[in-house]
Amino acid sequence: MSTADWLVQDSPISRRRPSMVVDPPNGRVPLKREAIEQRDAARALDSGSLEHYGPWERCITRGVPGSMWPGAYNNGHQIVQTPGYVVLHSEMIHDARVIPLDGRPHLGADVRSWDGDSRGHWEGDTLVVDTTNFNGKGWIATNAAAGWLRGIPQSQAAHIVERLTRVDEDTIQYEATIEDPNVYTSSWTMAFPLNKDERYRIFEYACHEGNHALENMLRLGAKP
Repeated sequence: MSTADWLVQDSPISRRRPSMVVDPPNGRVPLKREAIEQRDAARALDSGSLEHYGPWERCITRGVPGSMWPGAYNNGHQIVQTPGYVVLHSEMIHDARVIPLDGRPHLGADVRSWDGDSRGHWEGDTLVVDTTNFNGKGWIATNAAAGWLRGIPQSQAAHIVERLTRVDEDTIQYEATIEDPNVYTSSWTMAFPLNKDERYRIFEYACHEGNHALENMLRLGAKP
């Protein structure tokens, strides 16, 4: 099997867009200088340092909303609905977010996690997912396709609101608004379509479980 077999997928292709960032209108993320400096400091660390690697490389998570964002491969998502919950199952790093729809409040501020605490509700035909309670250890984007956003920190103050709207039989419009006063000068919103593909199958993504990939990268990157 060649690289092309899993990088090039015969799936629906959306029209090209100037930017996935739709607000601000200029398509640029309103980053604070301190956030950029923190990202650059992590990138400058020796590759033998664990902090040089993000939570995806460490097989923890791609984050919220990063788990929904496109990358080079494994871009499949499965949405499962039950009477009281919605599950967003992403192929990459086998993330599965179980989102209650019963109106329960967020967990207390003392309970925090990598992917935060998600609560969902319906606004007409739009599923709205509100996520808070992040642990402040993650990145807003973890894959290279995110460009210079990769490695930007996500603080405990982050607040994410995602909206999923089925606009036709084969398309769900996905939108995420990100607020984090410790990282951005204002909130910002990105959007793109999720295209239905009946032929697509989600396969296991085992990451580094059961092998020594990260351990070996740390050993090879360590300075003598």
